[in-house]
Amino acid sequence: MSDVTAPPPQARRWPLVVLAAVLALATGFALAQLWPGKPGDDSAEAGFARDMSSHHAQAVEIAMLAYDRAQTPDLKNLGYDVALTQEAQIGTMSAWLVEWDLLPTGDQRRMAWMPDGSGLLVNGLMPGMATPAELAELRAATGSAFDILACQLMLRHHLGGIHMVDGVLKATDNSEVTRLATAMKAGQQKEIVTLREILTTLGAKPL
Repeated sequence: MSDVTAPPPQARRWPLVVLAAVLALATGFALAQLWPGKPGDDSAEAGFARDMSSHHAQAVEIAMLAYDRAQTPDLKNLGYDVALTQEAQIGTMSAWLVEWDLLPTGDQRRMAWMPDGSGLLVNGLMPGMATPAELAELRAATGSAFDILACQLMLRHHLGGIHMVDGVLKATDNSEVTRLATAMKAGQQKEIVTLREILTTLGAKPL
């Protein structure tokens, strides 16, 4: 009999998240080589790539907590899917900026690329983002209280992200930006349905 203990499921799955991000970065870079023009530093495309990458990073944080700690199986599965998908999308957007010869951060204020976008900031946070206090509350929560708050924060986060996606879809004619933004919207709309169903099951409402 072997004394080797099999790693837990999450230990086996998280390398897939890292691999997906690496593959997306490589794929995005390869596709970027085909583009005839490069968006400028103050373009909607560059602003979207930078801001949505930061927006996604918080979603990944919430999703990883949900995957690790949720009691509701559907929420645990959703957390895994969100982390995997949005890490890959961050990789793609990072590849765009590399190919466009742009830095990961620019001189413009958050959301400046979107008409009236700066007015959407609340205490410096982009649409739908959780505050530091809300994230601290989530980390401290347990049981059904954790599941409810995770769903509420992710739902609001997705709704804010879709608003940003709609903004770039109106502003860009770049086919790759349009493709990714459209995929983001479709995926998050499906996840919103699941989040609302979980909240209903738990007897809770959105924030």
